[in-house]
Amino acid sequence: MATLRLEIVTPEARIFSEDVDMVTLPGVQGEMGIFPMHIPLMTQVVSGEIIARRGSKEQYLAVGEGFVEITADRVAVLTDMAVKADDIDEAKAEEARKRAEARLAEKLGEEESASVQAALMHSLTQLNVKRRRR
Repeated sequence: MATLRLEIVTPEARIFSEDVDMVTLPGVQGEMGIFPMHIPLMTQVVSGEIIARRGSKEQYLAVGEGFVEITADRVAVLTDMAVKADDIDEAKAEEARKRAEARLAEKLGEEESASVQAALMHSLTQLNVKRRRR
């Protein structure tokens, strides 16, 4: 059976690089399911959950915003945040959420506000993925 090479990269590191049977990812128009031999596509990824399936095994990752390039045999995701569900520390993510919400209550400049909102979205995404996979 044909497979896809799924690669997920952040500015800091390559987070995931494996052959999979199917990938589900959060796109701007909703969830997208990608199988081998998919037509070439480039689109935006939104904060959410990527599911990588290989046989009966599924791996879950929390991802931030970014882009994905899809070819017949490869899915390459470039994102500002990616964490495997097993590596998410729920207590730290909850604390980050609280800090970000408290900062948003303050009077912030436009650039700082955008940065804090991104941090809030990262922590909320991690919490959603971790709590869904308990």
